[in-house]
Amino acid sequence: MEHSEFRIGQPFWCSGKKYRCTDFGLRTIIAIRLDQIEVVRERLFKETISYEQANREGWFKGPPYAIAEIVFDEDDLPACTLERDHE
Repeated sequence: MEHSEFRIGQPFWCSGKKYRCTDFGLRTIIAIRLDQIEVVRERLFKETISYEQANREGWFKGPPYAIAEIVFDEDDLPACTLERDHE
């Protein structure tokens, strides 16, 4: 994808993983992962939860987001697609 194709709130795919654009800079795209969310509960254990469970629990409300945002730089953008990729 080209930098100009990204929109805040828009989902996209990269390397078989689904993300949502949360912000962008001059040469970067910031996103949260939607298809697999790792959370730490009470600082005791880490678990992976589904989109549906994370959405019910409010993990995608933001900014600021309760889950880590990921930075895609200009070298990563060509690997991103609006359609689900099959890597």
